[in-house]
Amino acid sequence: MTSPPTLDAGGHKPHVYPPGDLAIWVFILAELSAFFVLFAAYAFTRLKHLELFDEMQRTLDSDAGMINTLLLITGSWCVARAIAAIKRNRCRESSHWLLAAMLTGVGFLVVKYFEYGAKFAAGIDLDTNLFYTFYISLTMFHAMHVVLGMAILFFVWKKALAGGYSAHDHHGMETGASYWHMVDLVWIILFPLVYIMR
Repeated sequence: MTSPPTLDAGGHKPHVYPPGDLAIWVFILAELSAFFVLFAAYAFTRLKHLELFDEMQRTLDSDAGMINTLLLITGSWCVARAIAAIKRNRCRESSHWLLAAMLTGVGFLVVKYFEYGAKFAAGIDLDTNLFYTFYISLTMFHAMHVVLGMAILFFVWKKALAGGYSAHDHHGMETGASYWHMVDLVWIILFPLVYIMR
């Protein structure tokens, strides 16, 4: 017979750090390692082709990149609000914040769609030059993580709508939130590295 979970003086589960499931943190560390290798390869190649990279960076739409940065930061804020709401047992409010976070992900992908569309219409692709090989590879790899993050949030949202989380049990929501914050963190590094730093 299993014993009931240990609760603190307020009747809540004690805080666990890092939040969420240990498996997601192993996955996050693996993902961050992959991005670190790609970022290091970009930086090393840029040093060898500085003039080309500086020239090509000026052809990027930094406004689109900034809009996407604001969207993902807003998405992370929404996820944090969802966690804060569920800790007060406000399950419906929490689900609304999760939905808002997913909508920021949709906005991010829409902006990237038009950004890629403009480049492809101009005849730019992976073979154009070294800069665009990195730009397209890095940003598309990140966009795939945005899609995965949205899928994770969708399942968390569905469970929240069904009342599957509470102030006493929201471990799964923290797991999904941790992954979404990782996606945001990677973009915060990727955006200045590829779009701005010269």
